Amino acid sequence: MAGELRPQWRLPLLALAFASLFFGIGAGLARLGWQVPGTGLAALHGPLMASGFFGTVISLERAVASGRRWAYLAPLASGLGALAAMLSLPSFLAPALATAGSVVMLGASVALHLRQRALFSLTMALGAGCWTTGCLLWLGGFPLHALNPWWMAFLVLTIAGERLELSRVLPPSPAARRAFALLLAAVLAGTIVSLVAYSAGTLIAGAAFAALALWLLRQDVARRTVRSSGLTRFIAVCLLSGYLWLALGGSLILAAGGLGAGGAAYDAALHAVLLGFVLSMVFGHAPIIIPALTRAAVPYSAYFYAPLVLLHGSLALRLAGDWTQLPQWRAWGGALNAVAVLAFVLGTVFALVRGLNRRSAVQGQS
Repeated sequence: MAGELRPQWRLPLLALAFASLFFGIGAGLARLGWQVPGTGLAALHGPLMASGFFGTVISLERAVASGRRWAYLAPLASGLGALAAMLSLPSFLAPALATAGSVVMLGASVALHLRQRALFSLTMALGAGCWTTGCLLWLGGFPLHALNPWWMAFLVLTIAGERLELSRVLPPSPAARRAFALLLAAVLAGTIVSLVAYSAGTLIAGAAFAALALWLLRQDVARRTVRSSGLTRFIAVCLLSGYLWLALGGSLILAAGGLGAGGAAYDAALHAVLLGFVLSMVFGHAPIIIPALTRAAVPYSAYFYAPLVLLHGSLALRLAGDWTQLPQWRAWGGALNAVAVLAFVLGTVFALVRGLNRRSAVQGQS
């Protein structure tokens, strides 16, 4: 496409995203009591992960899909915002840059929706709007826990929209599409209500998350492809296990009477959604997304299951620590969460290098 940016120019944007990921992980470990570098960033764990990493990667993917060079300003701005936070630059700079990036991605998402008017593109555009709203609240000085419903909605709706897009291979019935639209409205209603009645709003959003997880479990083609083999089966396992975590996260919010603003119930519900659901989706989609961003294949390996199993096991340990009021279990679960993410990143890099070597060998033979 005329506005396409070459892959080598996308790599610095990916580097900013992964720098935010690593610093965000360190900040999260510091919050759990581990002595790690960058302890001063502990309060920014959420923004570094939700906006700095996920926001940058998703906006980069959206820019590639749009084929417009101006859309790459979104991952650039959000990545630089994360860098400003990591370097402890003036406190207004990180949220200002994140907001600028989210606004650009919102524009790119709306443009994509206008180009292809469909429920899935509307869902992703609304998800982008949730990211923008959360960033505006951050810029406006709202407490960080008030941002969580918006950034959770951003990630949940973005993933749900992408799965709805892929379901065109096996399209849901008109009744199922209407149910999806109602759940979309419920998620948005809950996040909006959370601005004025935090507990009530997050309660609505939690119920919508749980119901949306059941909808995805019922409608996603992964229920069929899990019977396949290789990469297809791995992706399906990631999707189905992620939906179970989303259902659990929504149920935990309901059981606690809302998301709360701290404590064991807050930690359990938040990380069931943002680690169990979102990272399962990341693990499953990485072998598809990375080749689209870099034009380099990521060959499947059975090793891919190792970080996934470690993610689920460590998250179960973390939640068990929350439920039993055993902070050492939660701390070890969090540490193993970090190991799972690092194992996933390293495994993906090795697979990427293996793919590049194979391509070079084929080109050499030809």
